[in-house]
Amino acid sequence: QVQLVESGGGLVQAGGSLRLSCAAAGSIFSINSMGWYRQVPGKQRELVASVTSAGTTNYAGSVEGRFAISKDNANTLSLQMNSLKPEDTAVYYCNARILHRNWANYWGQGTQVTVSS
Repeated sequence: QVQLVESGGGLVQAGGSLRLSCAAAGSIFSINSMGWYRQVPGKQRELVASVTSAGTTNYAGSVEGRFAISKDNANTLSLQMNSLKPEDTAVYYCNARILHRNWANYWGQGTQVTVSS
């Protein structure tokens, strides 16, 4: 069994910072890529940032230069969010492509980020 456990969401004023963390736990043989997505009610889940096992990063245009994704170790992912804007308010989900019994996509439970103006 594999779990992605997120932490670090909360309420912050515009211009502030938050750091999200995601830990993958369970019977994991390998992780290909990990990333953060976000979703607001009534809209599709969208990619915020991702990183491959080789360290290649990808960011949504709306967060580039403000957010930084990093892998703290093989199974732990972080997202440093600076200069937060009200439009960053969403539920943030950790995603990982993991080899357990076979390759599959896994999702965390989501963590709320609210940015007040």
